Amino acid sequence: MMKNTFRKHHRLIATVFCLPLLFTALTGISVAIADTWLHQEELAAFLITIHTLQIFKLDAIVPVLNGLGLIGLVATGLTMTGLFTKRHQPKRIGGRS
Repeated sequence: MMKNTFRKHHRLIATVFCLPLLFTALTGISVAIADTWLHQEELAAFLITIHTLQIFKLDAIVPVLNGLGLIGLVATGLTMTGLFTKRHQPKRIGGRS
């Protein structure tokens, strides 16, 4: 029952944050390629303004929202794995340890 609740929340968070996280990953990779591999510092500088959404004056809030989304996905995902559930030991018959 509890797993279904976390699965529902995980699905909701994943749906909401899918595009922003994908955008962040793709633009971050683009910045690294432009700067490190292609040695295009001007292009990298422009891409970093897109990556951080400075271009839309959203650079103060988007990293916080992405971080909260990732924390939510990790928390719900880890909870669904069953790593933190207490496992019951079967009782031994005959009273011997």
